[in-house]
Amino acid sequence: MDNTHYISTEILSLETLKEIISNQKLLALSDEAKVNIQKCRDYLDAKMGSNSKPIYGINTGFGSLCNVKISNKNLSKLQENLVKSHACGTGEEVPREIVKLMLLLKIQSLSYGHSGIQLQTVERLVDFYNNDVLPIVYTQGSLGASGDLAPLAHLSLPLLGEGEVFFEGKKVHSSEVLKHFNWKPIVLQSKEGLALLNGTQFMSAYGVHILMKACQFSYLADLIGTISLEGFDGRIEPFHELIHSIRPHKGQIVTANRVTQFLKGSKIISQVKKHVQDPYSFRCIPQVHGASKDAIDYVKNVFKTEINSVTDNPNIFIDTDEIISGGNFHGQPLALALDFIAIALAELGSISERRTFQLISGLRNLPAFLVDNPGLNSGLMIPQYTAASIASQNKQLATPASVDSIVSSNGQEDHVSMGANAATKALRVMENLERILSIELMNASQAIEFRRPLVSSDFIEKFLKSYRMVVPFVKEDRIFHYDIDKTLGFLNSFQVE
Repeated sequence: MDNTHYISTEILSLETLKEIISNQKLLALSDEAKVNIQKCRDYLDAKMGSNSKPIYGINTGFGSLCNVKISNKNLSKLQENLVKSHACGTGEEVPREIVKLMLLLKIQSLSYGHSGIQLQTVERLVDFYNNDVLPIVYTQGSLGASGDLAPLAHLSLPLLGEGEVFFEGKKVHSSEVLKHFNWKPIVLQSKEGLALLNGTQFMSAYGVHILMKACQFSYLADLIGTISLEGFDGRIEPFHELIHSIRPHKGQIVTANRVTQFLKGSKIISQVKKHVQDPYSFRCIPQVHGASKDAIDYVKNVFKTEINSVTDNPNIFIDTDEIISGGNFHGQPLALALDFIAIALAELGSISERRTFQLISGLRNLPAFLVDNPGLNSGLMIPQYTAASIASQNKQLATPASVDSIVSSNGQEDHVSMGANAATKALRVMENLERILSIELMNASQAIEFRRPLVSSDFIEKFLKSYRMVVPFVKEDRIFHYDIDKTLGFLNSFQVE
């Protein structure tokens, strides 16, 4: 069986990306992609041979230096200097799985034949991807406007035999890896530095990575919220389809249906209730979780468009014999979407923490802090503190980055998206949500044990049985840091169908 994904002009979906990553597929350029890339390069070479006029970024300086004409003999040096001078990222290293996504998305964008890149340059990026030669990229440095300049410069340095890469479990200078594979450094031709550096692949890779996790943890938020509902002896009526049919937001309907399915056959939910209503954190799960689902769907559509786009500058149109300088590298669509998903994920964490608080409060015949002998045992008192702290941090991180802008390049680049900051913030929100939901599961699973001998549905009981193999019932105080970590690992390994 061929475990290769062929880069082409076919629409690349998030599902396809997930399949490429999870199945560790190799990349290869389709014949179509090779023809597109080569035709564009041949056109540009011919154009440069017959044209002496300044064309932005091809035979001119960059940014506010756009009016400085560069002689043909210095065009290769111009592109090399561009990559080196823009490699000024700092801060933490970008996670390796996101760097690998950056490579994939950059290859995809260059394959459409509007960038003027050399075929051998794209093929070297494919070699990097397939051999897990992952450039060291830093989280800070991009304004998300002229593309992700600094991060993409670091991604591109190894093409020149410069910069560092992660290879075979360690960080090494890229020249060592080139020597290992007997690869010669790429000599960049006109336009190539801009083709590599202009683009939104830093923001896009973060967004794709976050979306993959967000879809999984949106499902898990529904499941864990349902387990909390059972532990709290909650009511089923707020999930009735008639309620949601008269306010038919898609996410709300999906959530209510999902919770109802989770609870099929539960003895706990079907027992007679003494209380008439549940707090909002239980009763409004469909409305709150559903709104976040709808936000995630919107963001998915934005990123689906982006990962199938050409985002460098200038763009080359062979059929109409035009090279046009524009602004497809501007990250505003992504910045807004990344801020939106951060808010949506923060809300899933906010309502989760409230359910945890209700579960430990000694209500509805549950012991205070969900442990026998409260007082002697603090039980699950402090994990809720931790969840509250993280939920509060998420509220701070959810402050939009996209409403900010700052002037750069001597006023030429006078409005920027700050999408890169939105991306790194959104990832932290996503990681925080995982921890908040882990703490809720610890509490919800504990609460259900105090409902015995009543049982929940077969599905929930099987899920809890698997969980109990990782994190046992809390009989007396222990170090809960380990329980949180084990729960986090359990949730990340859970396969959502």
